[in-house]
Amino acid sequence: MIKDRAIQYFMSGYSCSECIVQACIDEGICENSLLPCATTFSGGMSSGCACGSVTGSQLVLGYLFGRGNKFGNTISAREKAGEFVEEFKKRNKVTCCRILSAGFSGSERKNHCTKFVSDACDILEELMKVKV
Repeated sequence: MIKDRAIQYFMSGYSCSECIVQACIDEGICENSLLPCATTFSGGMSSGCACGSVTGSQLVLGYLFGRGNKFGNTISAREKAGEFVEEFKKRNKVTCCRILSAGFSGSERKNHCTKFVSDACDILEELMKVKV
C-alpha cells in the first residue's frame, strides 16, 4: 500500500508529486529515474494549476500504461488518466492546487493537502490493478 509511505514522505519534506512517485519506487512499481521528473509537478507545476498529487499519479500511470509500457499497450494510458481525474474530482470537486489549498499556508497547508495525497494514492492503487 503506497498511501502510508507517501504520506510519510510528504510530511518529511517531499512535495505532493514526489511523495507519490517515491512511494511507488519503494514498492517496485517504477524506477528511481522517475523521481526527478516529479519534482517539477509540485505546487501545481509551480503555477498553482494542477495538484501535484494528481500529476505525480499521472506520471506513474503513464509509466505503467503509456506507449511502450510495462503492460504491453493493451491498456490505454489516457483512459486511466481520465478515470483518475474523474474520481479525484468526485472526491474533491477540482484538480487545481490553487483552489484545493486556498486559505492555507505553511504547515497548515501541508496538513490540509495530506487528504489529497491520500485520495490520489487510493485512486492510483485501484487504477494500477491490471485485469488479465
